[in-house]
Amino acid sequence: MKTLTLPVILLALSGCALQQANTDMPTAPAEIAAVPECVGSTDIPAAFAEDFDAVTDTALLADSLGEPTKGKLCQGKVYESNADAEVVIYRAWNSTNPGSKLGSWWALYEPTGAVADYREDYEICYQWSPLDKMVRCTLKPNTKVVIGNGQSAFCSAYLTYPVSESQQVYIQDAANAVENCTTFTAEFSWK
Repeated sequence: MKTLTLPVILLALSGCALQQANTDMPTAPAEIAAVPECVGSTDIPAAFAEDFDAVTDTALLADSLGEPTKGKLCQGKVYESNADAEVVIYRAWNSTNPGSKLGSWWALYEPTGAVADYREDYEICYQWSPLDKMVRCTLKPNTKVVIGNGQSAFCSAYLTYPVSESQQVYIQDAANAVENCTTFTAEFSWK
């Protein structure tokens, strides 16, 4: 009887522990923290509508999408530049890492305004780049890109960028997808 009593007591105690653990878990969907929704549009801007066609490439799209707080895109759509398109794109990058010059993340419009606003619009953590260089290139014809809106990015305990409606351009292999590049250097301009 003694050998049977100890396992029964342990089983009863573990059942109580499991019941207590289950009461600490959320019981209704309202108690579960909501993941931020994507904002903005994946539609190509009207100024570029004649330069691109929507295409399907699930692998490219999947490569561009990121989880909340991890950066990349929150949502996106795959496009291919037309054979006669001459689309100029822009990338702010890190001069201490020359390999970042032709990275994956680009913009359809030249960066303007405050650097802090640009970082927030494109979810660029300060650890990732000082944004001290910019390159302007022409996208080669028949190149697939993803146009989408930024996913949230956790930079530090003091800084997390939310999802953004600003459109970004994801290029998987920019070194082979762009040409006619010109590099610019950032300068101090205090206001």
